Order: sequence, then structure tokens, then C-alpha cells
Amino acid sequence: MKSFIKTLTIALLSAVFSLFIYDQYWTLPEPQQEGLHSPTLIPANYTVNTAGFAAERTDFTSAAAKTIDAVVHVKNTAFSGSNMPSFYRYFYGEEDLPERIGTGSGVIVSPDGYIITNNHVIEDNNQIEITTNDNKTYEAKVIGTDPDTDIAVLKINADKKLPYVFFGNSDATRIGEWVLAVGNPFNLNSTVTAGIISAKSRDLNKRDGVNESYIQTDAAVNRGNSGGALVNTRGELIGINTAITSVSGGFVGYSFAVPSNVARKVFEDLIEYGDVQRGLLGVMGQALDAQYADRFEVDETEGFYITDLEEGLGAAMAGIQPGDIIKSVDGIVINKFADLSGYLASKRPGEKVSVIFKRNGEERKVDVRLEKINRAIFFYMEIRELTEEQKEQYDTKEGLYISNMNNRRLYQSGIDNGYLILEVNGQKVNKLSDVKGYDLGDLESILFLNPSGEKEKVILQY
Repeated sequence: MKSFIKTLTIALLSAVFSLFIYDQYWTLPEPQQEGLHSPTLIPANYTVNTAGFAAERTDFTSAAAKTIDAVVHVKNTAFSGSNMPSFYRYFYGEEDLPERIGTGSGVIVSPDGYIITNNHVIEDNNQIEITTNDNKTYEAKVIGTDPDTDIAVLKINADKKLPYVFFGNSDATRIGEWVLAVGNPFNLNSTVTAGIISAKSRDLNKRDGVNESYIQTDAAVNRGNSGGALVNTRGELIGINTAITSVSGGFVGYSFAVPSNVARKVFEDLIEYGDVQRGLLGVMGQALDAQYADRFEVDETEGFYITDLEEGLGAAMAGIQPGDIIKSVDGIVINKFADLSGYLASKRPGEKVSVIFKRNGEERKVDVRLEKINRAIFFYMEIRELTEEQKEQYDTKEGLYISNMNNRRLYQSGIDNGYLILEVNGQKVNKLSDVKGYDLGDLESILFLNPSGEKEKVILQY
């Protein structure tokens, strides 16, 4: 009996094993109908992340806490009479002109009360009042302004150290990075909104002659936010909120800020020198795209194509030539003109920058010393500060030299290259900053000195 059971067990196991082998390795393909083919399997070229990591946590409370007490409300009380018709001035009298009140924001950047805001927030001011987040008010003094970057520096005196925001490195910011806008829109004090950096080196109007290089963000910014803080998630100041693009005047998705590296440099210059020290590379040209690449017959569609250089300045002395294409400066990639002008706006005369450029397809690298910008455009005239030789030649210690006359009206009056501007509206001029901020309607008279040493005064009426 035991022998029978043993034999039966072995037979059953052998049968099961044989069926398994037949099913796995000996199954014949199914018969195919004539004209039909078996399907071909094509592997999909993608992978699935099954790690299960959660999205990055977005908590802005720490950044807001570091910033909110250092952002102030700026109230500008300005007489409106400067832009009023003469009969209004006659009606009100010089002492009783109606007031125009403007409001904006500002950022305390030092414990002793220095504040950065926008120039357009405090221009034409008669009195500036600062209200801090704890509802204390102070009268502010204007330390300096720079209309070109729309930055102004104010100072208040307090009996204690004030909360302030640390400067961050705006060059290190990245598109897609979270940011907070802190300000006082519509007189709503201490408002915080969040967004991301949408673009960098943004020029709102490439034809207006102003070198703009804004940080673009989708954080909600409205009227009253001007001069407020744009900070990163660490609470560091990376920009001064300045402008919005809008048809209605309200926020529609994009706002713009002056990069903190530019704002800090202007802030330091105004305190130390009284005006802004700008470094000049000494190149002229055009940012490349497909159209200009075809015009200049080059393969590159990004970079700054040099058409000419100013003799005696850093780029020419470093061996850069017309036809070279600037690709980067100090590691900052140059794809458009705003990249170049924006970075140079954060540098001073005398500093050296490392320039990588292409010549005939070959990449080269040179160090270029930046020189002081010695020219400006005033009333369609290119003007420069006088050299010591010119002061001796014209026998004067004051004035600005006209190097290129593009004002047709003045040219028809006999004013030409080589004339000096001695006074504007009766005020003596000596530095380029002396003629900043004049609008066309502000000009009443200009006193010139011709190369023969004769003074000529032109009365302007518009």
C-alpha cells in the first residue's frame, strides 16, 4: 500500500510539472488569418515619478514679518502752481496756491532713517510726510534724486533705531522665483502681495532713450505701491516697485521694479557724491535678433553687436573692435541691450568688468575699465562737462560744452557745436546733473557763450 501511494504521488507531481513546462515554453502561436499581421508593440518613451515627494512649501510669513515694519507710507504735498496757467496764479496769489497731494511707499534701508522711494512719488514736493507701520509720522528731507532710474533718497530723524530691510543681490534672482510686494496701495497701509518673477531686464519702451532694466513680476501692484519693497522669500530687498502696465490704471497682471543692485548703487552715490556716478563701457551698437543678424551678416542672434566705439575709453583701449559681439559681462549673459545697460547701471567709473565677446566666431575675453559718463542729452543737444583745457580756452570756470547740436530751432538762431551753456533759467550750470529734470515747458531762457567769447541769450517761449 505504501508503495502504491508513493508511486501515485510521483506520477501526479510529474504530470503537474509537465503541464507547467508545456504552458510556459511549448505554447504554439495561434493561427493567423490570411492577410493579417500580429500587432507590433512600441515602448512608450516616458517615465513616471513614483517617489511621492510633496510640492515645495510656500510660506511667506517670515519674509513678510521682516519687511512690513520697514515699509513706510510717503505723503507728498506739492503746490500745483508750477504747472498752472498764469491766471490761476493771479487768482490764488503766490502764497495761496492750491495743493496737490500724492501718496506712495518707501523702504527704510538703514536704522538711522534713510529711505529709498521713487522719484515720481516725491517730485515737485513742498513737504514730505512719512508714516511708519506703528502710525508715527515724521517730516522727511530729500537727500537726492535720480530721474533716470526713478530713485529718490529721503532721511527722517527718529529717537530710536528703526526697522530696516537688508539689500539682496538682484543679479542672482531667477525667473519663476517667489517674491513679495510690500506697500500702501490706495492708502491701505502695510499690504503684502505675492507672485513670481516673470522676466528680467525688461525695457518698457526701447525707443524713449531711457535705459530701463526692470524686474517684471505678477505680484499685485497698484497706485500707491510705487517706491515699495519687492523682497524674496528670505525677506531681502531685490527691487523697488516702480510701474505697472495697465489700460485702466489698475493692476492687470504685471508690475515692474528697479533691481536692488541698481537702487543700492544710486542710493550710495547720492549720499556720498550728491549725484549718480555712471560707468561708461564706450561701445555703440545694437542688440541682435534674427533681423539684425541678417543685416550685419552674422550667425549670432543673441548678444550686443558693436557698430562703433568711443576713442580713449575702456572698450577701445582693451582692443574691442567694431563687429565684435558682446556675449557676457562678469558672467551676466547679454541677450539684449537692457541686460548690458542694466548691469552697467550697478557699476561705478574706475571699476573693471570682464567682457566675453565673439570675433569671427572665436570667443575672446578682456578686462575693461569703466569710465565716467561725460555726456548727456539736454534740449536735443549733446553736452559734456568742460575739460581743464576747454576752461582755459574759453576763459571760464563754469559751463557745459555742446558737442553735438540737434536742436533745429537753436541751430537756426546761430547756436552750434562748440558753444557753451552758461545758465539755464538764470541758474549757472557746471555739471551734467545741473540740467537734469528740466521739462520742455520749464525752459524759459538759456545763456550761451560762443567760441569768440561773446555771450548770447535765447528766450524760449512755448
